Amino acid sequence: MQMPAHISQEFELELENIRAKVLTMGGLVEQHLAKATDALQQRRLELADEVSADDFKVNTLEVNIDEECTQILARRQPAAGDLRLVLAVIKIIRDLERVGDETAKISRMVLRLIENESPKAYYINVLAMANHVRRILRDALDAFARSDANAALHIAREDPSVDREYDAIMRQLVTYMMEDPRSIGTVLNVVWVVRALERIGDHVNNICESIIYQVKGMDVRHADLDEIASNIHNE
Repeated sequence: MQMPAHISQEFELELENIRAKVLTMGGLVEQHLAKATDALQQRRLELADEVSADDFKVNTLEVNIDEECTQILARRQPAAGDLRLVLAVIKIIRDLERVGDETAKISRMVLRLIENESPKAYYINVLAMANHVRRILRDALDAFARSDANAALHIAREDPSVDREYDAIMRQLVTYMMEDPRSIGTVLNVVWVVRALERIGDHVNNICESIIYQVKGMDVRHADLDEIASNIHNE
């Protein structure tokens, strides 16, 4: 049965509202990651402190959006593309919240590195990885805003390069610790930063999978990227 026009308009507004709130949440998470990275690069304690202090805002947004999605599912009983949007949003905000958690962890490690006046040589390559992860997070949010499955697939293809950066930096950090055992405590703080960045990359990949599901109706978890590309382009 077709919805009356006024109810249909209300429903469309509700869907647009949750989309906008996802982008607000994503923008906040991206801002926190930028601050944590800048704090490390510029040795600015106050930026790292701001990330830790504001982490609750990300959690609050997740709870609020999740509740709105639950209400939409219960009251509107959406179908087809509308249902996929709501389900994708629920998944995306979960990944964004976890990105926020990892970013808060990074900020705590950054505080230790700054306070201990750690040599920049220990984390110079980490900054390049952080900027890469920041970019793909921003691009994933843009793909969500445009409902662009092709862009999401392109971003997902970058996940292996994040993993390669992670492996290379970890090998370098192990070398530092072997050459100078006195550096172990400091280098371990850098290790936690790199691990958090690698996990953020994984969550961005999950977000891209959710976008592809929303737009194309394909569950691409654990699927081969070339197979996904072929299915998208053949539609």
